[in-house]
Amino acid sequence: MTTHHRLPDTRSGLVIETHDLPRRAGSMKQVRRTADAPDELGIGVIGVPPHSPIELDLRLEAVGEGVLVTGTAEVQLTGECTRCLKPLSDTDTVDIQELFYYPGNGPDDDEAARIAGELIDLEPLLRDAVVLDLPFSPLCRDDCAGLCPQCGANLNDEPDHDHAETADSRWAGLATWSSGEAEHVAGDIPAQDEE
Repeated sequence: MTTHHRLPDTRSGLVIETHDLPRRAGSMKQVRRTADAPDELGIGVIGVPPHSPIELDLRLEAVGEGVLVTGTAEVQLTGECTRCLKPLSDTDTVDIQELFYYPGNGPDDDEAARIAGELIDLEPLLRDAVVLDLPFSPLCRDDCAGLCPQCGANLNDEPDHDHAETADSRWAGLATWSSGEAEHVAGDIPAQDEE
């Protein structure tokens, strides 16, 4: 059964035309461009804002079985600190390297990157590179103190923040028990005969 794949959208800045790159091994092409970030590029707490600029600096090189794409992508990141929930913004530069096989070449593997017609779609490669490079628990700073577990105050802003110790209400009955009462009760317990 033959599967038909749609060609990538040539309007996307993440799709590169290869018709001007000869299939002769060693032929090269530089690509520097700004592309719009696709939707949902990231993880729950941090990611790349949709339609924010991605700065691509790539080299395309024809090799025997396809086109080797190497270079970098600089992306903007937004999210929140996982300790204090402060909003974060940063930039990240990820390395990109992938061999895109010519149609009919390469391993018989659905996961292999392929040239569709004469088009290379960088979006799946970019998604993998960015998501793998993101911090699992982003922090506003390495020594972030987080939030007070009792009232939610940001401990970075209030390092001397403290609450008066409150007794656990489940132990309130013991607080009224004096040491004399404890000895009296202990004296009422019959001693066990030693064998």
